[in-house]
Amino acid sequence: MAFSQFFYQLRKAGIKVSLDEWMTLMEALDKGLADSNLRKFYELSRCILVKSEADYDAYEQAFRAYFGASMADAEIPGYLWAYLHTPMEQMPYDQDEADERTTLSHEELENLLEKRLMEQKNEHNGGTRWIGTAGTSPLGNSGYSHDGFRIGGDGNSQRAMQVISEVSYRDFREDEPLDIRHFQTALRRLRQFSARQGQRRDALDIEATVAKTCENAGMLRLVYDYPRKNTVKLIAMFDSGGSMEKYARLCSRLFQAVSKENHFKDLKIYYFHNCPYNKLYKDPGCNLADSVDTQWLLQNTDRDYRLLFVGDASMASWELRYYNGNRRNRVSDGVSGVAWLARLVGHCQEAAWMNPIPREQWETARGRVTIERIRSVVSMYPLSVEGLEAAIRKLLGIR
Repeated sequence: MAFSQFFYQLRKAGIKVSLDEWMTLMEALDKGLADSNLRKFYELSRCILVKSEADYDAYEQAFRAYFGASMADAEIPGYLWAYLHTPMEQMPYDQDEADERTTLSHEELENLLEKRLMEQKNEHNGGTRWIGTAGTSPLGNSGYSHDGFRIGGDGNSQRAMQVISEVSYRDFREDEPLDIRHFQTALRRLRQFSARQGQRRDALDIEATVAKTCENAGMLRLVYDYPRKNTVKLIAMFDSGGSMEKYARLCSRLFQAVSKENHFKDLKIYYFHNCPYNKLYKDPGCNLADSVDTQWLLQNTDRDYRLLFVGDASMASWELRYYNGNRRNRVSDGVSGVAWLARLVGHCQEAAWMNPIPREQWETARGRVTIERIRSVVSMYPLSVEGLEAAIRKLLGIR
């Protein structure tokens, strides 16, 4: 069996590869889907054999151990990484000229990168030829190229044909801060909770029925399972602005993961600043013109919704007690922020608050007084894999 030791290498790394999946990979190779190209084989085998993003790092390490190569990086010398991590500002350029000069295929770019790595010995920035920053070379970052390989840096124009970065392995620890893959992995792991909550086993399980019938000497035995649909309805509210600015990217990832994974029958998303008051907003800018009355939401939302808040709960203590805590829009009604919070929590079937501030800092952070006050109204969890799972369990009433 081709690459049989790679199969055992993956198993050793903890990746649960079945023989059926392995034979599917062999069939794909027989059909030439990898084109005798190591990079394409890397992507093809990962697509077939790896069932969860949580195993991507383990797969990468197993692949490197077996083939002696990594598809996540190129052999970029350390001195190049040193300056690629601190790019210059973009230099002036002629976009038409750059577009005409950088229409290379993926294979041509790979060959060009290999050639430049052999030739280049020094730092280069703002140019058209070498691996660098701020220029129009198809190799580097923070510049302009119609197509190319981004090496390090951030993807500003989103034009890169491929991204090459330093390999940095990390375990999917339960207490690690979340990135987009963490969010998606945690939500997928929790799929069974939302799919089975409050459901009856009334969907016929064909495979289990066949197995049980065979075990019963051919006498029919029907096996039922939970239906493959979700009944959970969720309202997600994100704190926006102020002290949450440094967590904006993290909250954006959670927003994308929750929206994309479609784990709920219905999902409503609103924004607030510091604490929900009598207005909730449909965009992170908290524009009054694009808002809804909190009272309207309460009157037009069934009580079977779950409510998830995401915010650092950190503010001046008076902002919770005062009726006009959202000072920017000066919308007042005589009801304090903490009172609106209690109304929302009391209206919904279950509620939870996720805080990006690490749990161990809740009693010492600048907003410790308001964190404690909000915790007295709604259960609070850290914005981590473990915290996300605990919060979803709370929302679904699973103890």
